[in-house]
This record gives sequence, structure tokens and C-alpha cells, in this order.
Amino acid sequence: MKPTCAGSSSSTRMDISDRTSVSVGAACFRSTCRLCESHRLRKVIELTPTPPGNYFLREDQLDEPEPAYPLEVHFCRDCHHLQLGHVVDPDILYRDDYAYVSGTSPVFVKHLADYAKDTIPRYGLTPGSLVADIGSNDGTCLGFFKAGGMQVLGIDPATHIAQRASANGIPTLDAFFCEELAQRLRKEHGPASLITSHNALAHIDDLAGVVRGVRHWLADDGLFIFEVGYLLDVYQNVWFDTIYHEHLDYHSIEPFAGFFARLGMELITAERIAPQGGSIRVTVQKKEAARARDRSVDELIALEHVNGFGNAETFIAYTDHINTVKEELSAIVKGLKDEGKSIAGYGAPTKSTTLLHHFGLGEGILDYIVDDNPIKQGLYSPGYHIPIFSARELETRAPDYLLVLAWNFAQSIMEKQAGFASRGGRFILPMPKARIME
Repeated sequence: MKPTCAGSSSSTRMDISDRTSVSVGAACFRSTCRLCESHRLRKVIELTPTPPGNYFLREDQLDEPEPAYPLEVHFCRDCHHLQLGHVVDPDILYRDDYAYVSGTSPVFVKHLADYAKDTIPRYGLTPGSLVADIGSNDGTCLGFFKAGGMQVLGIDPATHIAQRASANGIPTLDAFFCEELAQRLRKEHGPASLITSHNALAHIDDLAGVVRGVRHWLADDGLFIFEVGYLLDVYQNVWFDTIYHEHLDYHSIEPFAGFFARLGMELITAERIAPQGGSIRVTVQKKEAARARDRSVDELIALEHVNGFGNAETFIAYTDHINTVKEELSAIVKGLKDEGKSIAGYGAPTKSTTLLHHFGLGEGILDYIVDDNPIKQGLYSPGYHIPIFSARELETRAPDYLLVLAWNFAQSIMEKQAGFASRGGRFILPMPKARIME
């Protein structure tokens, strides 16, 4: 679910074997704010450079050079938006061997089913209405709208996943969404009643171009409903590992409100939701449309003010919280290894690359990782090259502890692995406070 519209030019790359060296590579540094185009940016967070977090390797690739790119977060002093400075070429991140698919998480599948079930009657969608999904991935979301009688069309740049979705009955265009494409799609398919997007807007460099495309494609009374990780949850729960190269932006409501207004659109609802560890569902319409803005938008803006989101110093101090979690988790896992205990990881989400590298949990810490996504099984993790297996390996390899790297699904993972716990295995949760579950 990861579209962007623009490529990138050459700039800084750091090799993983020599993190102090700088050479020309497939990343560029953005010096203006993505939402308001201000040049008044200040670096507030700097994490360990990593390879692209979803760049899982086959065994025959392990000896190839592996680039690592900076992870530096900048604060806009004008609109208060938080954003990644370095932009990795999206063709590197999404086109080849992209390994994320929505349908492997039962929790997220249910979330998308409930979303469609609620949205269709709430906004009066009727059979035949056109519903489009930007960053549609394997088509899981659109499948529920199709079952409700809607016309559906997905747009996703991950070629093999888009092809798989089309083969499964969800027509999906293999492309990055942008304004030019939107003009073509409106001519070919007519105006869209609903354009939706799940966890994609944080991945887009030319966000203004995408929103202009959305506005062009929407019917006059159409809606753009998107979900994206919420910065307030990241901040309060120290979920720093959601900072990775695919996530160019860390969104909050106040910057969004000004951004959409400048592009002739209006936020009318903003709802906090649970998936991805804490997200927001935002509903946007054309400025001239008739629906009234409800109080949820202003309530979240007020909450952001209370938490100091208008000040760069708030996010500079965030580094101290990250370091506290690092000390706690390092003490737990290294203490267990000193006792001769075996530790495996559960889940190989993109964010696990940030966590493992920034905390230095590489060689000699995790024996292996298990993941429910068959695309990742048999591969090796970025940078540290930790082997990834099916969760069935837990029965034969029987680690003493599981470090839950897919922490946003921790509860369902622990329930699913009740057998592991019954055999004496225990779970380690890394955040917001590192702890061994009793």
C-alpha cells in the first residue's frame, strides 16, 4: 500500500559496511516541507542509517553490496509537519520483490472488512459506484466494496502484487498515482464516488500532486477517505521504529488541515483508529461540497497543541525516550543471551529493520525470525541477514523467548502462539516499555 508519484535524483548514500562514508546513490535530500513548501526545516531526530526496510534478500544476494540510507527527521517551523529528509528512489522501494501484502494479517483483513461495511451505508454508496484505492496492494480492501456491488479499481506500483490482485478479480493498475494518471482515469472510468487509501500517504513525496489528482478524479460530492499512522500515537508510545525510508511523513491533523485547504479541499472528520499501532482515518471533500465539518477535527488539533506539537523541542526530546527504551530492551535480551537463552523474532515488518539496527540487535542476538507472510519466508533480513522462517519452525526449533517485532499485532500473535507459551516459551514486547510478558 505504498504509492508515490515522483522518482528521485542522486545524492547521499551510506554503505552499511562503512557508515561514515558518503557516495552518490539512489536517494535525494528534500530541503522543503512536503505540505507547505517552507524552507524553514530543522532536524530533530536522527536514527542509525539502514537499508530499505523491506529489502529482504535471497541467499544468493547475501554477498552483494547493500546500501544504507540516512534516517533523519525534520520539523517544519511554519506548518509544524514532521518529515523524513532523505528520499530513496521509489522504484527501489516498491517495484521489485516488494514483500508486504495486506491479506496475511487476519487483524487487518477484519479491519478493512469493517471499514467497507461502515463506509457504504454511512455515505450512501450505491451499486455501481466507482471506488478506487490508491496503494491497493493485493486488493483486500477493494474486495469488500466489490462484494457490495461497487465498481472497483486499484492503483499500486508493486508489479507482481498488482498482477496478483488483477488475477484474483480486483482490476489493479501497476502504476504510481499522480495528477496526470488521475486525468486519464477520469476519462476512462468516470468520476469516483470514493477514493480510499490505507497507510499510503506517508509514503508519497509529491503529496500535493497526488491530492490534486484525487480532487480531479472525485465526483463533486465524492469523498477521499484515507488512513495513515498518527504521530501522536508514535510520540506517546515511543514507536520510533515506524521511522523508515518508506515513511516520508509523520502526520498530524493541524498540518493536514492547512495542506488540504491550500489545494481546494476540506477535512470534515478525523477519527483515531487502532491498526498499525495507532492511526487516523480522515475524511476529505472538495471545498465546495455540502457536508459540514464535525468537531473531531478541532478536538484532535487541540490535543496536538496540548502535547507540544508546535515546538521542535518536543521532538528533539523524543530522542531521550528512544534511548530509554533501547537501554531497557538491550538489558533484557543481552541478559538472556548471557544466561544461554535462545531468542527468535516474531514478525518481519518493515519497521523491524529500524528497531534492530538502531538498537544494535544484530549478530548473536536473534537466532532467526518467523513471519506469517510466505513471500518473506526463506529470505534474510536487511542488513543483519537474519534468516526468516514460517511460524511452524517454532515447534521444532523451540526458542526460549520470542521478541515480538510486529508489536502492533502483539495480542493476536500471543493468542495464536498459545502453544509456544504452553511449552514454556515467553514473549518480549519492545515498546512502549520493554518487558517480558508474564
